[in-house]
Amino acid sequence: MDNQISSDSFPSRQKIIFMGTPQFAVPTLRTLIHEEYKILSVVTQPDRPKGRGRKLTPSPVKILAQENNITILQPERLDDSFLNLLLPLKPDLLIVVAFGQIIPGKVLSSAKWGGINIHASLLPKYRGSAPIQWAIINNEKKTGLTTMFMDEGLDTGPMLIQQEVDILEGETAGQLHDRLSSLAPALLIKTLQGLAEGTIKRRKQDDSLATYASKLTKEQGLIDWSWPAERLCGLIRGLDPWPGAFIYYNGKMLKMFGCFLADNRKTFSVPGRIKGLTEKGLEIEAVKGSIIVREIQAPGKKRMPAKEFLRGSRLSSGSILGK
Repeated sequence: MDNQISSDSFPSRQKIIFMGTPQFAVPTLRTLIHEEYKILSVVTQPDRPKGRGRKLTPSPVKILAQENNITILQPERLDDSFLNLLLPLKPDLLIVVAFGQIIPGKVLSSAKWGGINIHASLLPKYRGSAPIQWAIINNEKKTGLTTMFMDEGLDTGPMLIQQEVDILEGETAGQLHDRLSSLAPALLIKTLQGLAEGTIKRRKQDDSLATYASKLTKEQGLIDWSWPAERLCGLIRGLDPWPGAFIYYNGKMLKMFGCFLADNRKTFSVPGRIKGLTEKGLEIEAVKGSIIVREIQAPGKKRMPAKEFLRGSRLSSGSILGK
C-alpha cells in the first residue's frame, strides 16, 4: 500500500551516513558535499590490493572523503562492532550508492529514517549487482535509475522516484555506467527534497515483474559465433570494460571491445570468419548477421583499435576466430 511521508516528519537537512565504494558513487557524494548536507561519516570498503604490485589502494569514495576531511569507516563486516560505531552518531538517514554489501536490518534501523539507495535500473527489473551490464547484454532499449527506501532484501524496498533513459546505439556498459553515475546526484537531491516536502509516495515493487542481474564472471565472456549478431553485440558491449568478451585464435585469447551491428539478416556459412576492415572496425560473420568490433586486446597488451591491431597480427580477411 502506498503511503506518503508528511513534510513535518522528514527533516529538510538530514544528518547523513554515506555508504559507497566505487567511482559510480563519487558524483553523488560530491554533490551532497557541495550542497552542504551534514555528512556525519562515509562508510566504504577496506583498501584492497590492486595492480601488478598488489598495492593496497583506497576506494574512489574514500579518496573524495579524505579530500573533504570527512570521517571514514571501513568495516570488513557490518557486524555489531560496526553498529557500535554507528549508533553514537545518531544519523537521520543512510544513503547507499554501490556500497558492495547487503545492508543488514540492524544497520538500516540505526538511522531514524533507515536507508535510501540509488539503484541503476528501473526496478523491479534487474535487481542485483550488475544491472547496467545485464541491461546491455540483453539488448534492452531503455534502463534508468531508481531511488528507494531499503529493506533487508536484495533491492526489494519501496520505490520513490525513477528516471528512464534510452540505451544508445553501440553504447557499452562503461559508457552507460558513466552516464547514469552523472544523473544520480540530481535524482537523489530531488528525492530528498520531495520527501521533506511530503510530495513523494513510496511505491511497493511488483515482485512478479522482478528480474535479477547476477554478478559477472570472466567465463561469461566466451563468444559463441552460433549466436545471432544482435546477441553477440549485446555481450561484447555489456562486458566492456570488464571482464571483456573473448575468443581464441591459434590458442591465444583475444578480447573484444565495442560493437556495432553490420548486418542483422544475412546467414553466413562460416560463423567467426573475418569479413574485412571497415571505418568503424573489424567486421566478423555470425551464424545470422555480422558485427563490427571496434577494439581488440591481446594477452599482456593494451586494447587497441582493430585496424591498429591487425597491422601487428596474422589476422586478415578470411581468418576464422574461435579456434
